[in-house]
Amino acid sequence: MSIRQNRAWQALEKHRDSMRDVHLSSLFSEGGRASALTHEAAGLRMDLSKQRVRGETMELLLDLAREAGVEQAIPRLLEGKHVNRTEDRPALHSALRMPRDARLHVNETDVVAAVHDSLDAMERMVNKLHAGQWRGTSGRPITDVVNLGVGGSDLGPLMVSTALEEFAPTDVHQVELHFASTIDGSQLADILPQLNPETTLFIYSSKSFGTIDTAANAATALDWLKEGLGESEASIKRQHFIGVSTKSEKMDEWGFDREHQLLFWDWVGGRYSFWSGIGLGIALKVGMDNFRRMLDGAHQMDEHFRNTPLEQNLPVLFAMVGIWNTNFLDIPSLAVLPYDGRLGHLPGYLQQLEMESNGKSTTNEGEQVDYATCPIIWGEIGPNGQHAFYQLLHQGTRAVACDFIAPIDRYSNVEDDTLRADLKYQHRLALANCFAQSRVLMLGDDALPEGEERPPWKRYAGNQPSTTLLLQQLTPESLGALVALYEHKVFVQGTIWDIDSFDQWGVELGKQIANETDGILKSGSGADRLDDSSRALIEAVWAGSHNA
Repeated sequence: MSIRQNRAWQALEKHRDSMRDVHLSSLFSEGGRASALTHEAAGLRMDLSKQRVRGETMELLLDLAREAGVEQAIPRLLEGKHVNRTEDRPALHSALRMPRDARLHVNETDVVAAVHDSLDAMERMVNKLHAGQWRGTSGRPITDVVNLGVGGSDLGPLMVSTALEEFAPTDVHQVELHFASTIDGSQLADILPQLNPETTLFIYSSKSFGTIDTAANAATALDWLKEGLGESEASIKRQHFIGVSTKSEKMDEWGFDREHQLLFWDWVGGRYSFWSGIGLGIALKVGMDNFRRMLDGAHQMDEHFRNTPLEQNLPVLFAMVGIWNTNFLDIPSLAVLPYDGRLGHLPGYLQQLEMESNGKSTTNEGEQVDYATCPIIWGEIGPNGQHAFYQLLHQGTRAVACDFIAPIDRYSNVEDDTLRADLKYQHRLALANCFAQSRVLMLGDDALPEGEERPPWKRYAGNQPSTTLLLQQLTPESLGALVALYEHKVFVQGTIWDIDSFDQWGVELGKQIANETDGILKSGSGADRLDDSSRALIEAVWAGSHNA
């Protein structure tokens, strides 16, 4: 039965009809919204008061959460039940941040002990690199590490290592971190000429160890090392590569040294994996102590999610407001707008987290859904977005929900008085813009002084809903909590929509057809089996290729 037949869903549809013409400006005139719709946990402050909801709306949304079984689903997720139904396995990314003395048994195995064994192995690698003791085949210490991965093996490590760059330790042997993910080789073409093969190490990150994008980059890196070092392939693989995968046998076959392998598990989805060995680049950038601080922050949000009633549960409330916007207000997209340049990669990371998780059209029972699921996620650093697409947000014809994200305090640790004052002034400007933009999106013309006549092209409709998330400071703990908040939001929404948030079958067919197409491009034959457009495109490549 479709969830649209649920009593709570139908009650929300009736309520939606009563809210259809209610403007956010009138909701604020009712008073008391900010205190009633602001919640705090794990160092985060979440203000939902600029959403197009009343207290009654939130009560009905929580009724829907209860009717959909969210209260039962939360412990199923966190206790290792098989919530990934199509692949018949748990989704235990939360176990990756459990403390060492915790216990969680899945299929009679204590997964927490295994997680900390892997973290300890990662720490040994990081310490060796930071001590300048990891040496290449020529005996020189490693100075540069290139993370080879795509999707979850790239987006998370890139986002976090950039966001927390200021936490990088200074009292260690300095190692620069680089990222290469694109299958076309453009990133390696830029990076490799700047590096010395004698002092370069590659992290080959691939959950399945079968991703063609990463395999192609690794093959190019290996050839570059062989050309530059003149050593045997076996010795280069042993000393210039680290493998991170769920497939130990494939890492053995490829030729990684056993001590240079990091294992994680098939119950960790790729887009949920930077808390594991996939985050080796993060730990190398910020140090293992700060990596563990990030795990602690995420664990705080996990415990809040586990133990807090729905009425005060941040991931649940965050998720249900998204359900209201997507399914009842028919808002098809969500803009993620961090007002902190360090979070520049967060929108891209959340694109994968949300759209790969909940971009589904089939229920857990195999039926086609008759309601919208995941919105389109996009975004940019807020001040940059103001000069790019905020025109559409304020005066366009599209309804867009927004997440505004900002730290309250920044630059307090800058020692130079003048520089600190200047930077704090700039941060204040960023906060002023953050709060002003969400206010104008909410109120429209009502944000301006009364009595001022304006032509139509200077009018603002307002009524665009938004959530504001404040962090006291951007730290490893607060970033961990922020990402865990979004992870659990995704799960709650998947529970409401009755879809599997942990598989990604939509990605697989494209990979399969790409491999077949590569065979045609390489062999020079077989295009006659394809459609007219694909055949013509391939023939254009054959005609225009040089030095293939």
